Amino acid sequence: MASQDGATLEDRTRPTEAPQAEAGASTGEPPKEMTKSALKKKAQLEMQEKKKAAKREQLAAEEQRQKETRQALLEEAKKVVITEDQDLPKARKIHIGEKDPNVIRLRKPDAQQSDDISDYRGTRVVVHGWVHRLRSQKGVVFITLQDGSGELQCVLTGTLIKTYQAMTLTRETSMAIYGEMWEVPPTQHAPDNRELHADYYEIDGVAPGDKEAIGTVLAPDADPHTYLNHRHLAIRGDTLTSVFKVRSTVLDAFRQAYREASPRFWEVDPPALVQTQVEGGGTLFSLKLQNGEVAYLTQTSQLYLETCLRSFGQVFTIQKSFRAEKSLTRRHLSEYTHVEGELSFISFDDLLAHLEHLMTRVVELTLEDPVIAGYIKTLNPGFQAPSRPFMRMRYAEAITWLNEHSIPNEDGNPHVFGDDIAEAAERKMTDIINRPIFLTHFPVEIKAFYMKKDKEDPRVTESVDVLMPGVGEIVGGSMRIRDHDELMAAFEREGINPKPYYWYTDQTKYGSCEHGGYGLGLERFLAWMCGQWTVRDTILYPRFMGRCTP
Repeated sequence: MASQDGATLEDRTRPTEAPQAEAGASTGEPPKEMTKSALKKKAQLEMQEKKKAAKREQLAAEEQRQKETRQALLEEAKKVVITEDQDLPKARKIHIGEKDPNVIRLRKPDAQQSDDISDYRGTRVVVHGWVHRLRSQKGVVFITLQDGSGELQCVLTGTLIKTYQAMTLTRETSMAIYGEMWEVPPTQHAPDNRELHADYYEIDGVAPGDKEAIGTVLAPDADPHTYLNHRHLAIRGDTLTSVFKVRSTVLDAFRQAYREASPRFWEVDPPALVQTQVEGGGTLFSLKLQNGEVAYLTQTSQLYLETCLRSFGQVFTIQKSFRAEKSLTRRHLSEYTHVEGELSFISFDDLLAHLEHLMTRVVELTLEDPVIAGYIKTLNPGFQAPSRPFMRMRYAEAITWLNEHSIPNEDGNPHVFGDDIAEAAERKMTDIINRPIFLTHFPVEIKAFYMKKDKEDPRVTESVDVLMPGVGEIVGGSMRIRDHDELMAAFEREGINPKPYYWYTDQTKYGSCEHGGYGLGLERFLAWMCGQWTVRDTILYPRFMGRCTP
């Protein structure tokens, strides 16, 4: 009779076989003796383990001894007190970036000492700053102090390095250092070839060490998210500090270039809270106003700039724009700085000429500052100012070029007229050509509703993207529709209700003219100039999908 599991009664009652006994275990057989080689190997392993254990004990003891020794030294250091020598000349307070020889005199290391010490002594100064770099040698401590205006090497010796504050000094500690300014000997190096020989210092704010030290929190091998989470500390680093100083200079250069233009451009400040879309409703950040109405963070100030043409002729703005794109590419941000301009009574060729001049002039003005030029050379050694004219390439020619170079579209197929050329393909083309490109005359279907059609080929618009090697598109621009009926038809084509845009459509009623404009992404422009892989490193606190802190 079989059970449900298929086993017969005989199977269940049959004695089970005993498991095979391990060698030498309850079999009555004596255990096998280990061979001489096995015994020797066992002895060697035991000896190695004993040596390792002894080494660990020795290291632990040495570590404890060093800890006790350092603690004893620190206790002794607490007794050391330094005071400012009142017989020395009164210290002159300066910023580290001060280099005027009428303000600061440097003692030359090979100067012959005369009876009158004032003949060769350097200026005694006091500088305030943060410890940016720190290194110790036998009997001397070198501190690179930074205050935002520059860096200064400070040399501490003697009693100054025996204090508790000196022995526990950490990077990012803020302090004031007093001393005499010296010229650095020709065989040595220091920022600006000068250094401060300290005679006194005061600690302002102590930065943590050990696990909380900035070099531990932002270790070189830390992942990008760690750096983003600690952006408030990361911006103290040399690279980001340099990028943001270039950024400040570039912003000044844009404004100067606009002022220099003939006729000049006037800066205006359009609203950031709007109730209309420009670049598609899917990329809008929405919010409710106090009265319950829905509003959006602006995607672009372009429509408002167009309303200013009658008053100013040529206008520009530099302010934040917002895009709610669900994109994590290296060139997309949810909040970015938009440089936008609008020009009246121009042709498409005039618009291209203006863009060419504006961008080359901004680079020229930026590089005129030798300090900023030095930052750019360090950040992007291969950077060269673009030369004019930029390469002109129509959209249809780009489609042909991509197919000739076997660069497929996003579906892996050859490009066809009407494709919205993907970022990767566009960037690859730009990097191969390796020069600035005006990519023009995009199809109507893939561009915004307000762009004017080309009279000779109504399939395309009088539009332009400016492409730069290493980044891709950094500018988008076009001529704008000036005819009222054509603009209304464009609204209908895109399924947009024109009523909320009454203030914009009125421009086509009250004396319209040929006009055009553009928007330039400042972060992309900086990524190109500074050789940064991602636009996230060209904005102070980047905001992108999933990131709104710190």
